[in-house]
Amino acid sequence: MPGIIVGVDGSGHSQRALEWAMKEAAIRHAPLTVLTVHEAVAGYFGGVSVYSDDPERTEAVRQAVQAETDKALAALEGSRPESVTVTAVHGFPVEEIIKAGRDADMIVLGSRGAGGFTRLLMGSTAGQVVQHAPCPVLIIPLENPS
Repeated sequence: MPGIIVGVDGSGHSQRALEWAMKEAAIRHAPLTVLTVHEAVAGYFGGVSVYSDDPERTEAVRQAVQAETDKALAALEGSRPESVTVTAVHGFPVEEIIKAGRDADMIVLGSRGAGGFTRLLMGSTAGQVVQHAPCPVLIIPLENPS
């Protein structure tokens, strides 16, 4: 996926990342891919466990993120990205974001996601992506950290 990849999970942090990525894609005249991951359950040996309703759940997540993306695009002032594609996959978020970033110019993530586990500086997904991504990663901080 060439251009800018932004990871979205429904959190306020990812909403800020989405808005920033839209503006940056417009400035760079780059395609924007909005990536969301329906998180898989780890199987006994660490692989992805697949359940019969995973395709429907992945599509439901894609539709929710499409609505969030459409709302953010409607509120965007100024120029817009040349193209915006919403993609949903089933898997482990860190692995899927890194895989999507193989051909990307940049990955954009919020500093923390929707998961319950938080760290002092950034969330576990963002931290792992920063360490292993094949392209530059931009982490969008809280708007008003206190």
